[in-house]
Amino acid sequence: MKTIVLLLAALALWQNWDKIDRWLNPPQAGNGSGEIVLYATQWCGYCAKTRELFAEDGIAYREVNIETDAAGRAQYQALGGRGVPVIDLRGQVIHGYDVRAIRAAY
Repeated sequence: MKTIVLLLAALALWQNWDKIDRWLNPPQAGNGSGEIVLYATQWCGYCAKTRELFAEDGIAYREVNIETDAAGRAQYQALGGRGVPVIDLRGQVIHGYDVRAIRAAY
């Protein structure tokens, strides 16, 4: 019985290691370059809405397609990316499409 409990605990640790690692070693908050980076995919509706919002507000940004850019995907994951869009607004990271948070971070 003890062995089964240990195996289940090891399995749970293995399955959640990315969460545990982020908790133990939190990612650095965004980029320090002062640029706005949109981590997105081509098919994402909320990514399209974010692009439209940036266009409406005249905001210059750099887009990283996390499906085709391996280095960009690694950065996205380092920021705790679980879905798209993830927006790095000069060091402030916003997960998802949240107009108020995005505009407040300009």
